[in-house]
Amino acid sequence: MSTSISLKHINKLAIPALIAGVSEPILSLTDAAVVGNVQNNPTEALAAIGIVTTFLSMLIWILGQTRSAISSIISQHVGANKLDQVKDLPAQAIFLITSLSLVIIATTYPFASQIFTLYNASDLILDYSIDYYKIRVFGFPFTLFVIAVFGTFRGLQNTFYPMIIAIIGAGLNVILDFAFVYGITGLITPMHIKGAAYASVIAQIVMALISGYLLLTKTAIPLRITFPFNKQIGNFALMILNLFIRTLALNITLYFATKFATGYGKNYIAAYTIAINLWFLGAFIIDGYASAGNILSGKLLGEKKYGTLLQLSNKLIKIGILQGCIIAVLGAVFYYPIGHIFTKEPEVLKQFYNVFWIVLAMQPLCALAFIFDGMFKGLGKMKDLRNLLLLSTILVFLPILFIADHYDFKLKGIFIAFTFWIIARGFPLIIKFRKQFSPLAQNN
Repeated sequence: MSTSISLKHINKLAIPALIAGVSEPILSLTDAAVVGNVQNNPTEALAAIGIVTTFLSMLIWILGQTRSAISSIISQHVGANKLDQVKDLPAQAIFLITSLSLVIIATTYPFASQIFTLYNASDLILDYSIDYYKIRVFGFPFTLFVIAVFGTFRGLQNTFYPMIIAIIGAGLNVILDFAFVYGITGLITPMHIKGAAYASVIAQIVMALISGYLLLTKTAIPLRITFPFNKQIGNFALMILNLFIRTLALNITLYFATKFATGYGKNYIAAYTIAINLWFLGAFIIDGYASAGNILSGKLLGEKKYGTLLQLSNKLIKIGILQGCIIAVLGAVFYYPIGHIFTKEPEVLKQFYNVFWIVLAMQPLCALAFIFDGMFKGLGKMKDLRNLLLLSTILVFLPILFIADHYDFKLKGIFIAFTFWIIARGFPLIIKFRKQFSPLAQNN
């Protein structure tokens, strides 16, 4: 049966993926919004969440690449009508990745103080960072489990169940955030920043339980680990290695951005926390269509429908630019109310409003970069993604960041560097994609 790339079918995959995707930044945004409005030390608490979220995002993105690798392999086998050959792969991948997550917990937990000192955290911000991390880190294995299951569902061309799981998790996190951070008279003692961490962990555990149940009851994919390893495990491991290196480059970018923002002072890191989390939110909204590109491109490659693959890319470019513009316009309309959601501190708001326009202006560029990023993952071309992000970080982001810092641009310099970094990530992928698949489409 030919794979449809109609707008209706793309939306059927993209909209649930969009809703599922935004749950991830919503967890952090909810923590930031709730903690940023506490009575005691809101700026320090908000700064701590920004620092810890950056570090946790690094860990999740490094090990969470299982989603892209599993999705790519399964979708290509679905397209080639050979799903039975990889049914045991997800369980093996989940076993490997969650085992590694336990090692990471054991090696980072005792050194939380040293880790966040590297981000320029000190005094009360450092204390809050340690408190928050030492609770949130225990949700790490459950998060990776959910990510791997989501990748399996995506490979099976199903984004509906991940959406349901994400809605439940995000909703639960919001409710628990308010209950634990502010407390409930006579029932729950206010826990400040620790309450936000407990809320996130509980939400992650619930999402993992629901994910496992739906995978077992709604698909033919087992969770029982079998040996020997599937013959695709080598391909899976190579994809993970390439994505691992790529994600290290990504997190070098985020590390230096956070380090510089923290070094400028508590008001700057608090403003940066709001801005970068809103940037993440925009990225995950766009990721809905990037996920559709990921899912469909892998299946079309398995079917060897190169002409349809090229048509898909053209549709997604138009959708992505439109979506990025809509996000930018909405952000501009609600420019000032958005900042007040997260903090009432005037100095933090001043620094946030100085850079929020840059975050909005780069949204259409982000859309192009993320959509083709998703397509290349679906095609299994992780090496290309690895090389491009390394070059973008080393040759574009870091030089611009250091030059901007020299001229005292502060947060504006950070987000200007992000903008050029996004451009360097997106346009080369479009050129390479067309160069490879245009000749194949003509012979298709």
